[in-house]
Amino acid sequence: MTPKVSIIMGSTSDLPVMEKAAALLNEFQIPFEINALSAHRTPKEVEIFATKARENGIRVIIAAAGMAAHLPGVIASMTTIPVIGVPINASLDGLDALLAIVQMPPGIPVATVGINAAQNAAILAIQMMATEDVFLQEKLATYKENLKKKIVEANQELKKVKYEFKTN
Repeated sequence: MTPKVSIIMGSTSDLPVMEKAAALLNEFQIPFEINALSAHRTPKEVEIFATKARENGIRVIIAAAGMAAHLPGVIASMTTIPVIGVPINASLDGLDALLAIVQMPPGIPVATVGINAAQNAAILAIQMMATEDVFLQEKLATYKENLKKKIVEANQELKKVKYEFKTN
């Protein structure tokens, strides 16, 4: 299998967050790879990865980083493949990482999801690939319909919760 999505994290300590992206890509049967690369500690390896990603079959990159969070932007500066940044809550409640990822200079965009929102990054990656894949479009539609069903079912369960002054 050739990976279509690459999950890159600045450190393996980010894996507990990024496992949600991996699990969703796996559920959608999308081949992916997971690697740890650091914009600060392994810059040459980051450059090799980013410049060869398209040649290696990668269609979307999900890059996670905490604190200074330069990894998604550095990767985006070296490729034309879409990069989705996942800010990791490593310090300052993740706000430092969020701002570092979202505030990119003109010409170097990084799509950015919420702090620790790896699952949303995977959904966004799938949506990007689904623009040209009817099968993925159908799977996404089913996935989102199931999200809706969960809320409808939750509301049915809430009706069973009784309080003296609850009106519904």
